[in-house]
Amino acid sequence: MNAPRRPALMATVAVAALMSACAPKTAHTDSPAQVTVVLLPDPDTGQVGKVVVSNQAGQTELSTAYAATRITTTRAPQLRKMKENDVMRQFGDVIATLPPPPLHFTLYFRFDSENLTDESRALVQDVLKSVKAQPVPDVIVIGHTDTTGSEASNFELGMRRANAVRSLLIDAGLSASAIDARSHGELELLVPTANEVFEPKNRRVEITVR
Repeated sequence: MNAPRRPALMATVAVAALMSACAPKTAHTDSPAQVTVVLLPDPDTGQVGKVVVSNQAGQTELSTAYAATRITTTRAPQLRKMKENDVMRQFGDVIATLPPPPLHFTLYFRFDSENLTDESRALVQDVLKSVKAQPVPDVIVIGHTDTTGSEASNFELGMRRANAVRSLLIDAGLSASAIDARSHGELELLVPTANEVFEPKNRRVEITVR
């Protein structure tokens, strides 16, 4: 059964706001028909973005989960709050058609090496199964290091780690064109430390599957 037009508009605007994180986004309508806009939390992180809804009569900003407004051309949009149960009852069919949230995995590495720790190596098969289960996986692989060594050498080490994981995914049957390997070196520490500090949790590769 086709979803009604008004909920479809709501879902589109809400998703656009979530994708923009905290950057404001404006939704504008000149249609005389009433449209309901609801801001949804990110299903993966629970974070909420921000959307500015406007028409010729004025505007309002949605910035909390399930904040809502109705817009027409005859009056300025008014901020209101909906309950989660009410949102799901009215728009559940449309929300169910949204793409699933990304999958996230973290694998850890031995010091100054692109070799996985024993614990992470034991998780590789589970990661591969999850990635291959996606209909059309789009994978981002980012290598990270701790702060021992120079920034330049750590960038290279992060890239070697990312490429090592990329090779594992390709060997498992994933298309090379579906995998984007990058390095952030020591620039995005999971555990903040001073320079030249050994920290196992910073020696990692983060995998995001969309």
